[in-house]
Amino acid sequence: MRLLSLALWGLALVFAPCHAAMAQAWPDRPVTVIVPFPAGSAVDFLARATASHLSDSYGKPFVVENRTGAGGNIGGAAVAKAAADGYTLLFGTPSPIAINRLMYKGLSYDSEKDFTPVVLVAKSPLIVTTRLDFPAKTFEELISYAKQNPGKVNVGNPGNGTLGHITAELIQQFTGVTMTTVAYRGTVPLMTDLLGGQVDVAMDFMPTYVPQVNERKIRALAVTTSQRAKQLPDVPTVQETGFKGFEASAWYAIVAPTGTPPAVIAKLNKGVNDFLKSEKGKTLLEQNTLEPVGGSPEDLKVFIAAELAKWKPVIEKANIVM
Repeated sequence: MRLLSLALWGLALVFAPCHAAMAQAWPDRPVTVIVPFPAGSAVDFLARATASHLSDSYGKPFVVENRTGAGGNIGGAAVAKAAADGYTLLFGTPSPIAINRLMYKGLSYDSEKDFTPVVLVAKSPLIVTTRLDFPAKTFEELISYAKQNPGKVNVGNPGNGTLGHITAELIQQFTGVTMTTVAYRGTVPLMTDLLGGQVDVAMDFMPTYVPQVNERKIRALAVTTSQRAKQLPDVPTVQETGFKGFEASAWYAIVAPTGTPPAVIAKLNKGVNDFLKSEKGKTLLEQNTLEPVGGSPEDLKVFIAAELAKWKPVIEKANIVM
C-alpha cells in the first residue's frame, strides 16, 4: 500500500505540471464558441460581442458557431461531447444549460454532469408583445380577453421548452387563462409572424423587440422582471398589473465540458468579467437591454440550482414533455 501511494503521488507530480503548462499556454489556437440558437438572436449578439473581446484579450480567434435545433440541445450536446481542453465552449440560455433536462426524454447529455460553469454573463427581462391590431392594448386587457376567449389567443415563443415557452405557461398558471401555444424555430421567424399578424402575442427575450416597440410596429404590454426595463420605462411589469410575486428573467451564460482545467476556466472567467466591467461592454449591453452580471463559476453553479428549483414545478404542472 505504501508503494502504491508513493506511485500515485509520483504520477500526480508528473501530470500536474502538464495541466499547468497547458492552461498557461491556452489558448494557442482558435476557440469555438457554440451558440445553440440562430444568428440574429439576443444570445447570438451577446456571444459575438463577448467573443470579440476575448479574441482581443488573448490574441487568438474566438469563433462563434451557430448549431441550432431541438430547443438548444443540438448545440448543447456538441459541447457536452467535446474535448475538455478549453477549445469548445457553450454560450447559451437556460434551456440547453439547465432546464431542458426537466423536459426532454432521452436527452443525449446531462447538463448537470457534462458541463462545468464558467460565468453568468447577463440577464434581461422577457417581454410580452402583441400585434398592433390585437384587441387588447394592455396586459390587464390581454388577460381579460383571454378569459373571455379561452384557447383563442395564439401566444408565440421562440421554441418548445424555451424560457419564452415556460414563462408563457407560468403566466397562464398565475392568471388562470388558457392560450394556444405556437412554437417557432427562433426569434427571427416569430418576430416576422408577429409583424405580419400571423400570431397574436409573442413571449420572448427582450432585446430583439425593443426597436420594433420604439418604432411602433408592435405593442409592448409588460416585462416579466420585478423592475421595469430602463429601455422601456413606460412598460409595466407583470407584477404591477396585479399579479404579485410574478418574476421571470432571461439569462445568458458560458459553460465548458466537464473536466476542463480549472486554470483555463479561471482565465475565461476573468476575460468575461473584464469585458462586463469595461466601458465598451457596459455600453453594448445597456443598448441591448442586457444587465451585466459576471461573478465566479461557483456563483453560476448556485444560480443554476435555484433556477432548476423554480421552474421544475411549473414544467411539471404544464406537463411539458419533449
